[in-house]
Amino acid sequence: MTEPPVIATARLCIGALRVDDAPTLFAYRTDCEVSKYQSWAPASPTAAEEFIHELGSAEFGSPGAWYQLGIRRRDPDELIGDVGVHVLAEAPEQVEFGVTIAPGHQQRGFAREAVTAVIDHLFGVMRKHRVVASVDPRNASSLALLKSVGLRQEAHFKESLWFKGAWVDDVVFAVLASQWPRTRKPK
Repeated sequence: MTEPPVIATARLCIGALRVDDAPTLFAYRTDCEVSKYQSWAPASPTAAEEFIHELGSAEFGSPGAWYQLGIRRRDPDELIGDVGVHVLAEAPEQVEFGVTIAPGHQQRGFAREAVTAVIDHLFGVMRKHRVVASVDPRNASSLALLKSVGLRQEAHFKESLWFKGAWVDDVVFAVLASQWPRTRKPK
């Protein structure tokens, strides 16, 4: 079984969620502002705990499955968010990701730091070819984040998703390993 990575940055440690993270995961994932553009939220703290247990028996990087990694501040050691990684079943050299940061930790650069580190890992360690993210165009913060880390907008699908009782647009961003600054080969 492939263990989830531990990815360290100056301020963060990104790795496996722990069972004691369940109350925090439940709290921020069910916050109405956080969940506005999210498709998954645990139904209860117990459901969050069960979700973390299930991740413990899952294989990180398995094609077709989403795997959530916890984003923790290093000092103090606290869960502040999560990043989902989905290796595409039909094209396992491509990975979709999504990031969630708890409200009290937003607007501090944590999402940018985490996303950059995870993409570095996907390209540098896992040798993936392409990384993509799908976002609701009303989510201005996520649009700005994806652009700021170097992803390009590839598509804007009009009313292509049935989401929370309405048809919504979907914007797709991507970057290739050859375009990512840390893996790009000099010419």
